[in-house]
Amino acid sequence: MNEQHFSNRAGSTSAGSTIRRFAESPYGIKELEATHSSGVYNKRDLIIERGNGARVWDQAGREYIDCVAGIGVANVGHCHPAISAAVARQAETLLSCPELFYNERRARLLHQLASVMPAGLDRLFLCNSGSEAVEAALKFARLATGRSDVVAAMRGYHGRTLGALSATYKRQYRQPFAPLVPGFSHVPFNDIVAMEAAVGPDTAAVLVEIVQGEGGVRVGAPGYFQALRRLCDERGVLLIVDEVQTGFCRTGSWFACQQMGVTPDLLCLGKAIAGGVPMGAVAIGPGVGALSPGVHGSTFGGNPLACAAALAALEIYESENLALRAAELGAHLLQRLQEIDSPQVREVRGLGLMVGLELRTRAGPIIQDLMSRGVLALTAGATVLRLLPPLTITRDELDFVIVAIEEALHEQTI
Repeated sequence: MNEQHFSNRAGSTSAGSTIRRFAESPYGIKELEATHSSGVYNKRDLIIERGNGARVWDQAGREYIDCVAGIGVANVGHCHPAISAAVARQAETLLSCPELFYNERRARLLHQLASVMPAGLDRLFLCNSGSEAVEAALKFARLATGRSDVVAAMRGYHGRTLGALSATYKRQYRQPFAPLVPGFSHVPFNDIVAMEAAVGPDTAAVLVEIVQGEGGVRVGAPGYFQALRRLCDERGVLLIVDEVQTGFCRTGSWFACQQMGVTPDLLCLGKAIAGGVPMGAVAIGPGVGALSPGVHGSTFGGNPLACAAALAALEIYESENLALRAAELGAHLLQRLQEIDSPQVREVRGLGLMVGLELRTRAGPIIQDLMSRGVLALTAGATVLRLLPPLTITRDELDFVIVAIEEALHEQTI
């Protein structure tokens, strides 16, 4: 009793001291975060305080339509009541339960995830992020084939951890950390002839995105992916598809590979899987074979909190028909953007509610201008403006974004 009383008092005093130190700090929020954060992020001059649906509000109460959406995380919108309720209930029940034990939330999620996967991908490894999903897929491919090499695509992005970074193409991400994992090579995207030349007897896997997000929102052709599937089958190579950004209804179907008529051997997932709670997964097909205990693992992978959030998210995707919504609103967005009469626009491309405007100038100033007009957007390279709004965005909200883009482009032209 005395030990418990002392522990509670000590914890309370410590927390109180921390709160007082924060209150007494001479810095504001931005200065405080800049002082103590790592420094690896380029931060915008904006403090986001809360969100709801497709909108967020800053500390001053100003409203923004959010086409960043956590970089494609908030597909079901910010603070969806079903997600919030599921997280709150689970937080009062059980937060941590590693896969050393069985768990009802995890079991239900695995079953539900398997039911929405492309046919045959009925086993899943649960982790915490898209990068971790890519790392796991690379390990599984090497283990299953006994080979070491991986062929990826130019302009591809697969994450920042060393294996995922080795598959990522952008020089500025890779160069500071060389030498990376050996055995990785890159060929032009959407070029099956180049891929045929690159895949050899030591190739364990081919790793591609259906839509290259960070690479400029570039959509591959169905024929390319179908030829790639045949090539992998003929040469005993596993096909890994990275749908960390395109997954969970973003492109107008549960997964973009379904629109291409292709089922991969390994499907990497993340971002929107759990409605805003960190989670990643790899869906595993029969070509991988059996995996033995101990070959991989994750302390927090499949934790009950993330599983509860993901179960709620899956229900929202289904009940609110967000795949169809993304397809219809995405077609509207693409058409309206293509109608913008501006000499700055080189091309508009995308799939569903994953859209990029390639400009004849740098996209950064347009991003800043849009922020002043109440719209948050992303870049995808120096000259591409990228839009990843929540799939729950309304047509009126989307039209507001389109008008803001048109005005920003006009302003920059003058």
